[in-house]
Amino acid sequence: MGRAASPVEAVEAGPLIVACVLDYDALRAVLAGTEALLRGRTLVNLTSGSPEQARELASWAAEHDLAYLDGAIMITPPGIGGPDATLLYSGTPAALARHRDTLAVLGDQVDLGPDAGIAGLYDAALLGLMWSSLSGWLQGVALVGADGVRAADFTPVATRWLAGAVAGFIGRYAAQADAGAYPGDDASLTVHLAAMKHLLHAARARGVDTALPELLARQTEQAIEAGHGADSYARLIEGIRK
Repeated sequence: MGRAASPVEAVEAGPLIVACVLDYDALRAVLAGTEALLRGRTLVNLTSGSPEQARELASWAAEHDLAYLDGAIMITPPGIGGPDATLLYSGTPAALARHRDTLAVLGDQVDLGPDAGIAGLYDAALLGLMWSSLSGWLQGVALVGADGVRAADFTPVATRWLAGAVAGFIGRYAAQADAGAYPGDDASLTVHLAAMKHLLHAARARGVDTALPELLARQTEQAIEAGHGADSYARLIEGIRK
């Protein structure tokens, strides 16, 4: 798995080829001219791209008798191989099992099944979750910071809340989103909206940007106006799905 001097040397080095380059165009350029050497080998592609690009490359790999795994690295480069490193894989069913021990040096492995596009799809969805969470945390830091609270003091309380109550909400709401039924047993949208108004008031009073809570309140108000005020927060998925 070490770096080779040329694409041909990389392909000839062994049965497993791990690629992580700038984009799919760069990967195609690297692989060009090695097709005859690829047969019977496994390509693990950790290059970031869309699900559609991954599926297209998987079809190309199948034409050349090349087992293909698409992957997504869910950690920044310094963390690869560390305790928090997770890699998502999807593609040729037997490929991950065959090379699991070798790939373990990169991080924990999550097998998402035979559809090569699913790893990239999870990657996009999880990055969206990360950015939403980080922006919510920054909103909170700005809010409490306006009253002199340090981010370092706020953060342990925030992460405890995320790992406990918020993770619990997500677990319950997953079943509701799949079923399309949203009982507001824990807290209705009407209750959520009242709390959002408190957040908006506190932010405005302190000169903190309100774009994020205004977006959340607007989505909630639209669901309530459509007659779903007694439903849970998971009801908002219907507006997001369009």
